[in-house]
Amino acid sequence: MFTTTTATVMSKLSYKCIDKERDALLHFKSYLDHHEPDGALSTWTTEEEEATNDCCNWSGVECNNQSHVTGLYLQGIKYLGGGIGNVLNRPPIFHVEGGGDNLEGKISPSLLNLSYLIDLDLSFNSFHGSIPKFIGSMTQLKSLDLGANYFTGIVPPELGNLTNLKYLSLYNLISCTVENLDWLSHLSNLEILYMDGISLAKANKWVNMILSLQNLSYLSLDGCDLSHVMHPYSYSSFNSSSSSILQLYLENNNLNTSMYHWLFPLTSNALQTLSLSANNLDWIPKYLGNLCSLTFLVFNDNLVPVKLSDLLNNLSGCTSRTLQLLQASSSRLTGSLSDDILKFSSLSFLDLSNNRLDWTISEKVWKLPKLSSLDISNNSLEGVPSEAQMPNISSIKDINWSSCKLGPRFPKWIQALKNLSSINLAHNKVSDTIPEEFWNMWPSQLIYLNLSSNNITGIITNLSSNFNDYLFPSTLDLSSNNFYGPIPDVPFNLITLDLSRNKFSGEISSLCQFFFRFITLINLSHNSFTGQIPDCLYHFTTLEFLNLGHNSFSGRVPASIQHLINLKVLNLYNNSLSGELPSSLQNCTDLKFLELGANNFSGYVPVWIGEKLSRLHALSLTSNKLFGTIPLQLCELVHLQILDLSMNSLNGTIPTCLSNLMSMNSINGTMSSYSLKPSDYKPKSPVILPMFYVDYVDQAIIKWQGHLHEFSKTLGLLTIIDLSRNNLTGKIPQELTNLNKLIALDLSMNALHGEIPLDIGEMKELQILDLSRNNLSGVIPSSMSEISPLDYLDLSYNNLSGKIPSGTQLQTFDPSRYIGNEGLCGLPLSKHCLGDKEKEATLAIGEGHVTEDDIQMWFYIGGAIGFSIGFWMVCIALLVNRRGRHTFFHFLDHLENWIYVKVMILIAKSQRVASP
Repeated sequence: MFTTTTATVMSKLSYKCIDKERDALLHFKSYLDHHEPDGALSTWTTEEEEATNDCCNWSGVECNNQSHVTGLYLQGIKYLGGGIGNVLNRPPIFHVEGGGDNLEGKISPSLLNLSYLIDLDLSFNSFHGSIPKFIGSMTQLKSLDLGANYFTGIVPPELGNLTNLKYLSLYNLISCTVENLDWLSHLSNLEILYMDGISLAKANKWVNMILSLQNLSYLSLDGCDLSHVMHPYSYSSFNSSSSSILQLYLENNNLNTSMYHWLFPLTSNALQTLSLSANNLDWIPKYLGNLCSLTFLVFNDNLVPVKLSDLLNNLSGCTSRTLQLLQASSSRLTGSLSDDILKFSSLSFLDLSNNRLDWTISEKVWKLPKLSSLDISNNSLEGVPSEAQMPNISSIKDINWSSCKLGPRFPKWIQALKNLSSINLAHNKVSDTIPEEFWNMWPSQLIYLNLSSNNITGIITNLSSNFNDYLFPSTLDLSSNNFYGPIPDVPFNLITLDLSRNKFSGEISSLCQFFFRFITLINLSHNSFTGQIPDCLYHFTTLEFLNLGHNSFSGRVPASIQHLINLKVLNLYNNSLSGELPSSLQNCTDLKFLELGANNFSGYVPVWIGEKLSRLHALSLTSNKLFGTIPLQLCELVHLQILDLSMNSLNGTIPTCLSNLMSMNSINGTMSSYSLKPSDYKPKSPVILPMFYVDYVDQAIIKWQGHLHEFSKTLGLLTIIDLSRNNLTGKIPQELTNLNKLIALDLSMNALHGEIPLDIGEMKELQILDLSRNNLSGVIPSSMSEISPLDYLDLSYNNLSGKIPSGTQLQTFDPSRYIGNEGLCGLPLSKHCLGDKEKEATLAIGEGHVTEDDIQMWFYIGGAIGFSIGFWMVCIALLVNRRGRHTFFHFLDHLENWIYVKVMILIAKSQRVASP
């Protein structure tokens, strides 16, 4: 393995870097548009102190013993390290030390002055523009990683000059293309190649280029648009031993079974790993069953139904004796296990989850001598084994039988699996108590237990003796059941503790008895816990997600919360907490989600929220006792997508600077996807042991269309400002209309006056607008009729006047949404506007006569149009998306005007005919 696997920084010795190379690095830094102030490049300074002036001591820089820079490790993501079970041993595409920054801009040509550089890693950043051609001149490079950036254009063929390269990653450069791959044949020393996400649709000879790389052992071409690439190879036209590839990944290429002809020359008897996930394959060719070194076969997410018996039969050659891992989840597998499964004597990992299998867990599975992990989740099992049918099995350590309809009785037969370390029985409709002997079956060996989303009841007192207490971080998930009683004793090596949505009660001070070394998530929400939040939060310094919402905690937030410097989510919603908002939260500078609503907090909205918590995506202080003005510092939260200060006693005016919230403004920024996980990237390993990842998305209670709703997975799609039910005065700032990505604006129940901003129609994404119960005056701006996505509008109880602007959208709302505005008229209100009837009565366009046939013709035409409009309004309202709905309403506006003119012409003609 190369130096890219870790950044062993030899420069920590006494060597001082070369001035020319230090200047090159500083120029590289100055060339950037952006880097995090506290990121890797914060150590790259021009200060005179020797400790900071030596670039060999800078973060991400490696020097050799002649003080030359030999490695730059500036990946924009940190690998957390420890405990990740990458069964396939895929070479890492991110590294252990350095990085953690987000570099943005272009790559400086000053790197050419680093003439001893052999490792360059700039992956997972925001570099843009074309991949610099000058990189092709850095011929001393042995490892180059430019993956996961925003490069565009053609991959420069100058990369073919890097003849010393052993590792090349162009991973996920989805905006780059390749015209041909002739340059690749020059990289004769290449051993590892990532080109995932780059279209190879035009590179017709890519198979030949790959075969020319005699040292290539690892190839990943996931998402490379290979479905259009046709190669006339047959099974006999190539020597199957010509390829040196040991690991081959061709996921997400929309491939069908015709691809097996050109796959054949890439698969030699040395091939160990093959991944064909996310394609359209309906069978596995028998030649794959004769690859006598194949140990890992991944066949997930294929869209064409496959019979499990056919799959096993075609793999039953010598592959059946070497295969250790078979993953075929979400591939529409049907049928049941055949006797061919018994041929797979080396099988250790079997994943058949998310399929259409209808079978009983038979003895055939238990007879596999080396089987250690079995995942059959999300299938329809016809029956479950009895305890008498289960042998004492020592090999199986990991089972995932979630969503298999094992209930309603608790599956006691699981106790025959004596060496389990990971158990997932979630979503099985078990409505039973857990037998006492269950908790005594696996002393000090469990590292993962998930019994969530059942209806299991009972008291749990002590879980600490069941879990492995030293070697591994562990996960305990008992959420969404009916457990009751005090919080149980839990092991101190947990990484995840989720007891949410149960009936636990009492205080939680027992959690203070240990220092938790690995804890990342604690979720105790939706229980009946009481008392104060214990002042021992310094025991949880690794914590990233803390959810204590929907309980009965009281008192103040403890000062020890300042020690949670890694905290990303804090949810204390719906408790009885009091006092001022805790200033100790200023230390939690990594917070992205802060939910303190529905408590008894009092005092001012603190200015430090805007000054210190600059990474906030969501801030909710609703339903407290806060007073004073909205601090202008909140406008500095440029990542904010949700701002909820409703139901307080805030006064003063609405800050005009709220238009600076860039996540709500497509001009100044882009809408970011709101996803809260402890790391920004998961490696592509087909098997990741479940206990090492916390996949958590917080919940928020948000007023939506006048009612409270809980949002979770879609939370990142929302952009909301809710300042309702306060004492705000002044006018609605015109600047708010710049927030053209905002989808909900609620300013109701305040004391706002003045007119509705004329440019409110610029807020093209608004779905909810509530300005009710204020003192607004003037007319409803005509531009409001241009907000096609608008689903909820409430302008009631103001002093608005004039005609409701014509437009199909505004006429569809219930009249109650306009009530309390005595001066309003026009549809959907029954009050006619002055001059409307006279205008209709005196309308006369053109001259001529109308006959009874004319009237009859227009009657039928009007009826047909009316029926068509009514029918398609129903269909389109049910089926179209927002963009379609926008187009539809504009169409109706024009159609309405056309019908109106035609009918008025007909009326005018009729009146003239009828007059003497």
